[in-house]
Amino acid sequence: MRIISGQYRRRKLLSPPDGAITRPFPDMVKEAMFNLLRGHFEGEAVLDCFSGTGTVGLEAASRGASRVVCIERDRKVTRVLEQNVEMLGCEEVVEVVTGDALGPTAIHRCPKPVHIVFFDPPYAMVWDAEEWVRVRTQFERLIQQLDDTGYAVLRTPWPLFHQVSDEQADAPAGKPAGRIEMVDGEEMIEIDLNDENAEELMDAFEKDLAREASKPKQETIDIDLTMSGAIGPETHSYGGMALHLYMRDPESRPAEGG
Repeated sequence: MRIISGQYRRRKLLSPPDGAITRPFPDMVKEAMFNLLRGHFEGEAVLDCFSGTGTVGLEAASRGASRVVCIERDRKVTRVLEQNVEMLGCEEVVEVVTGDALGPTAIHRCPKPVHIVFFDPPYAMVWDAEEWVRVRTQFERLIQQLDDTGYAVLRTPWPLFHQVSDEQADAPAGKPAGRIEMVDGEEMIEIDLNDENAEELMDAFEKDLAREASKPKQETIDIDLTMSGAIGPETHSYGGMALHLYMRDPESRPAEGG
């Protein structure tokens, strides 16, 4: 990992410790994001949630941000982040907070107002429907901390969907009469009801059907990315990931401290 541009250009950053769960942020995508937000870092306040070892927050500092707050829960990772801050000599600009980006710490420590919010939750949280509610709620809160011209950026896997159980799956049919054909996988099984073993064969087959019917049926639904109190998203996809940009709706509650 390295700083792409600005005061610390080409400086290499320390990598996450062994065993740490991180989400690689390719230089090409990071550069594309900072190009989209060109001119929005100089002299501005930035909040970097789920910051990892600082690849985004330190890039913002390199490009002239006046204050960067990095929030990361993993203590091993924050120690590496602190080492990166010290190595670059940007302690006066970058504040490292060990805490949950989905908890009250993020709201409390967020600069008010803030100009750029970067939100990079673990993909597992985004894919889980219940965790997504927490992610979405906190992101909406942080959008409300933006100043009038600021942006909130959400990074997600792409395409973006949830898997849900189909509760309306058809139940297995009852016993038929006469001579029938049944499908077991791709094999056609013919059962003669006059055969002395027909009852046993029918029972076995219906048990198989019942087991299959009891398994949750899965379907996918697209995730609604509109956010309460926000304008957006403006989505930019890059292979298996996407960046979604939002602004605070001026009709919504003003940013605290603004």
